[in-house]
Amino acid sequence: MPVLAPDAESETGIPKSPSEARPSEAMEELEHTCPQPRLTLTAPAPFADETSCQCQAPHEKLTIAQARLGTPVDRPVRVYADGIFDLFHSGHARALMQAKTLFPNSYLLVGVCSDDLTHKFKGFTVMNETERYEALRHCRYVDEVIRDAPWTLTPEFLEKHKIDFVAHDDIPYSSAGSDDVYKHIKEAGMFVPTQRTEGISTSDIITRIVRDYDVYARRNLQRGYTAKELNVSFINEKKYRFQNQVDKMKEKVKNVEEKSKEFVYKVEEKSHDLIQKWEEKSREFIGNFLELFGPDGAWKQMFQERSGRMLQAFSPRQSPNSSPTRGRSPSRSPSPPWVFNKASPPSSPKAASASLSSMSEGDEDEK
Repeated sequence: MPVLAPDAESETGIPKSPSEARPSEAMEELEHTCPQPRLTLTAPAPFADETSCQCQAPHEKLTIAQARLGTPVDRPVRVYADGIFDLFHSGHARALMQAKTLFPNSYLLVGVCSDDLTHKFKGFTVMNETERYEALRHCRYVDEVIRDAPWTLTPEFLEKHKIDFVAHDDIPYSSAGSDDVYKHIKEAGMFVPTQRTEGISTSDIITRIVRDYDVYARRNLQRGYTAKELNVSFINEKKYRFQNQVDKMKEKVKNVEEKSKEFVYKVEEKSHDLIQKWEEKSREFIGNFLELFGPDGAWKQMFQERSGRMLQAFSPRQSPNSSPTRGRSPSRSPSPPWVFNKASPPSSPKAASASLSSMSEGDEDEK
């Protein structure tokens, strides 16, 4: 709203109307110079003390409905989210993403409590405050980081940072003697709830580490950390180192077993291939053998051909008809006188003697 200048009053002390006020005395409407959301992610988010909001224009109180409709149009809606953010994880990032996307044009400020305040009200942290600040600066949804944020939000803090709304999960957060540190924010209509991510939290991560402490201690000893750095006693150090040696032996045995299984598998595969090839070769050998030595094989035909040639070579040739034979039959040769006729043997000794005498007479006649 336009505001009258201090000298825009009449002499009677009654403020002059705008029509009565001189043009130089009319209050000009101030423009918003609030920082705009980050458009580039090539640099980390700045700290609040480096780029605090110096805007002099009045910030009208907004309702959630107005902010969701894009009001106001001349400045972003400034949303604040705070926490410890120890061991920054995906649950933290999802909560900040929800806070960033609550309204069409949002500027997200994230407050991170210091170590002293956290150790006093919540407990010891794994990461120190500097590490936690830097983790938030490199989150893509964060536009500005407020260091050493208060545990309970005060009106002065909200006014200093021109905060329109506070984003947090809706579960009552009891701490610092209060049942809910965001109760007064909720009553003022400045609280916007976000949803927690189930299955992930800083406490869950620490619980895993504590549960498997021996595993992580042995792992870090293997990586070169000393027992003193790990706060491990002398006896536990020796126990862990012995367990590491046992694990190495188990790993070697496991590797040998795997290699032997692989070798056996290769041998079985090769033996199967060899047997298959042997069967193929044996079938081929048997087929070739049968083709050569079988009933109708080539060897039998060759043997028959050679046998016929041998019989022809050893059998006597027939004499020509013009050769002198002394009146003998060309188809028969005279039998010796002592060879008997096989077809009609002599029936008695007398017949045999008569036959011999006749043969002797025939020889004398030839002579």
